[in-house]
Amino acid sequence: MASKVLVVTSGKGGVGKTTSSASLGAALAQAGKRVAVVDFDVGLRNLDLVMGAERRVVFDLVNVVQGDARLTQALIRDKRLEGLWLLPASQTRDKDALTEVGVGKVIDELRATFDWIICDSPAGIEKGATMAMRFADLAVVVTNPEVSSVRDSDRIIGMLDARTRKAEVGEPMEKHLLLTRYDAARAARGEMMKVEDVLEILAIPLLGVVAESPDVLTASNVGCPVTLNNPASPAAKAYADAARRLLGEDVALKLPEPEKPGLFSRLFGRRAAA
Repeated sequence: MASKVLVVTSGKGGVGKTTSSASLGAALAQAGKRVAVVDFDVGLRNLDLVMGAERRVVFDLVNVVQGDARLTQALIRDKRLEGLWLLPASQTRDKDALTEVGVGKVIDELRATFDWIICDSPAGIEKGATMAMRFADLAVVVTNPEVSSVRDSDRIIGMLDARTRKAEVGEPMEKHLLLTRYDAARAARGEMMKVEDVLEILAIPLLGVVAESPDVLTASNVGCPVTLNNPASPAAKAYADAARRLLGEDVALKLPEPEKPGLFSRLFGRRAAA
């Protein structure tokens, strides 16, 4: 299989891009693939925290782009998964330190070694985001079921169709939607957008739906992707299924449903109604 460069992107911050990058990367590695997850959020750098590698960072993406370190010196191998590696971002440099030529060389070098290169994009439409998507073969657009997040994602989809190398040579960019922090009960009450509403607006294929879950936050806080930290959780299963779909498997997509009230709450509800 030829290597694939996947950008995980969104217009809005706080939607779960970094968590999704780590979780999809871990799930692909668990499926036997060699995976490099690259943090493009220069100046902030959170992917190393989510992956539990913050104390092991010596060199970073900017060092490699500018020729101050070799790629092999900057890559950090995950201690839990043999096929998973991290290329961290710099905390002390500016996004302008990323040049198109330099990033292109790093991506080419990663392609020679890894099956999947996952580019964790910063939020917004600035240089870090455009560099993260520039050399991508496909994109996962991470969106929350709220109007502002969906609107910003629509703008990012436009950028993917205009500012990537594939777009400039007339090739279509493969795009997938990952809906995160979804609460089926709130969607049923009209307090957030339903899955079908988001799909109607963004009009790209649905890769997966990750329900709102404390398991995701817990995993991030302990520095372990949720697919490793709690593989039996619904969130981990959603990411694992999404990874299998990226690999071309035909995996049925089961949407989260509102929890049915238990016996006591049903009895209590009847008494209140009476």
